Amino acid sequence: MKFFRALHERGGINLTIFYDPFDMSRFIHGLYLTVVLFLICAVASVLLGLFAVAFLTLPYRVPRAIVRGYVAFFRNTPPLVQIYFFYFGLGALVPTSRNAYGLPVAMVNNFDWALIALSLYAGAFNVEIFRAGIEAIHHSIVEAATALGYSKAATFLHVMVPLAWRISLPALSNNLIELLKTTTLAYAIGVPELLYVSNQIWSDNINTFAMMNVLMVVYLLLVGVVAIAMHRWERVLKLPGFGAAR
Repeated sequence: MKFFRALHERGGINLTIFYDPFDMSRFIHGLYLTVVLFLICAVASVLLGLFAVAFLTLPYRVPRAIVRGYVAFFRNTPPLVQIYFFYFGLGALVPTSRNAYGLPVAMVNNFDWALIALSLYAGAFNVEIFRAGIEAIHHSIVEAATALGYSKAATFLHVMVPLAWRISLPALSNNLIELLKTTTLAYAIGVPELLYVSNQIWSDNINTFAMMNVLMVVYLLLVGVVAIAMHRWERVLKLPGFGAAR
């Protein structure tokens, strides 16, 4: 801490997050919220993608049309507009409760709306990723599972999903990295994630240049962690003839 204080006094590089307890706590909390937001959205979007792509395999027009409409809507509109739509549009329709002081309290807060919007946004891309993975499976594999007595549901769960998952991992990795970067849009509705608290810190201390560099380094590290983890997962799940892991 003394080093960074001296760095500010002698060199003019004001990194308050390393010597000011208040700024440090704000920055750590923002980093924590960013990681939590990303992890929950990542899991929710993957589950949503798998669930929705299962509907595309059904021989019914209505569920397939619903999934295609969902994918078209969220892939063809900006994620920031989607966040505004959920927070200001649908948020105005959600009833509020009263706290102990009689003040209105939203039943769904800004973090929840960011979570919903980002999960749906990333989930739409995951649907297409998993659909492409399923379509890459040769029909002879499905026929072999049917010949062994697998039902359509069992074939999908125990044969198609594991193979499609391996094939889809490289594209899924790219989408999760994009989701991590997109979490910065939660700033627009007041979620105190990393960009939001960094903005507060550089506004209070007039150290924009220093904080922007710190912010860039932190996001590079976060993206690097996700990329390395996904690449190792690809290598662990690699099967001869499936996926593109090296």
